[in-house]
Amino acid sequence: MSLTQRIISAMLMGLLLGGLLNIISSSNILPIAIQSWLDMYLVNGLFDTIGQIFVRSLKLLVVPLVFVSLVCGVSSLGNNSRMGAVASKTIALYVATTAIAITLAISVAVVVQPGVGIDLANATQFVAKDAPSLKTTIINIFPSNPVQSMANGSILQVIVFSVLMGLAISKSGEKGQRISDFFNNFNEVIMKMVMILMQLAPYGIFCLLAKLFADVGIGMILNLAKYFFTMVFVLLLHSLGVYTFIFKFFTGLSIRAFLSKMRPALALAFSTASSGATMPVTLRTVEKRLGVHNTVASFTVPLGTTINMDGTAIMQGVATVFIAQAYNIGLGIDDYLMVVLTATLASIGTAAVPGVGLVMLVMVLNQVGLPVEGIGLIIGVDRLLDMTRTATNVTGDAMVTAVVANSEGFLDRDVFNDPEAGVVQNV
Repeated sequence: MSLTQRIISAMLMGLLLGGLLNIISSSNILPIAIQSWLDMYLVNGLFDTIGQIFVRSLKLLVVPLVFVSLVCGVSSLGNNSRMGAVASKTIALYVATTAIAITLAISVAVVVQPGVGIDLANATQFVAKDAPSLKTTIINIFPSNPVQSMANGSILQVIVFSVLMGLAISKSGEKGQRISDFFNNFNEVIMKMVMILMQLAPYGIFCLLAKLFADVGIGMILNLAKYFFTMVFVLLLHSLGVYTFIFKFFTGLSIRAFLSKMRPALALAFSTASSGATMPVTLRTVEKRLGVHNTVASFTVPLGTTINMDGTAIMQGVATVFIAQAYNIGLGIDDYLMVVLTATLASIGTAAVPGVGLVMLVMVLNQVGLPVEGIGLIIGVDRLLDMTRTATNVTGDAMVTAVVANSEGFLDRDVFNDPEAGVVQNV
């Protein structure tokens, strides 16, 4: 079996086993002692342990991969740097797709009306952390201690330091070239580590999904089916409609080949619900499978992981309309425009805040005067939807990377059109 087939098989088996364990647990058909053993040693023991180790192993590579890869990419630009053009195109595309995502979400939710007939009067109170001010967010992009930034996993700060070092290396002549050669060799070693972890991905994914569905089951989806499937529909529409249109329009390349080559990264993103943890695989995929040069990929992918939150923006739109309808509160055109503006800016402004999706939603709800308590009901299915949102975000990261690389002449079309390029072989 190919790696993609193994990952998809692991996802299905994990989902089925987790759902079965949840049914067994809720129906009380097993003796209490056996059920306790399953919960303690299998679900919360073996599955949870292996799943958490796998996610930690992926996160282990994020900071060194961003730092080394970005230094390699920027230093290779030399004195004729195109960094400004790459950065401006990348940020413009990320912001534009986020605005499209939130607009699409509101439009579909207004038509479908997922919140009509739902009473949220007794919804659980949700207390969110305050989002930082715009001034604080801008200041926090720039590191005062790069080692501390790496230790804390502050990706934007790591990006700034890496760009500065890469530029310095490119302007340091022969000595800089020796340093550049070292980083290029180091980058190859880290990529080999990524390949090793990809071989273990099916086992980690199986345990993650088995643990998740053993805990929540599939009944959670049925309780909020209209909201859940409205969200999934918009996420798929944005991923398979908006992204593929932009990709085809600007590159002229095969959409089928793009999606096919992205499957392992998307499966990993769906399983881990973390675009940060998926970033090592995303970066390798766009470089080795799609043919994007490291010069562009090393900048656009880490930046996208930090600020590209189209999936979360879609959640803001659908959830806002859902809560407004559930509380029978009417929103006007000006309110919807405010939601679009707030969610688009918040996708960048709150990028470093833990639990960013719910923090952003609180900001949006407060902006248009909706009760924050409404979040209490949708939290139950948010973990499942977060998996699909993450896959959407990763698709957007790869799409923008390919489009920007193509516009700058850094996309190898021979690699893209080769179905076997960059395929991970069993080791």
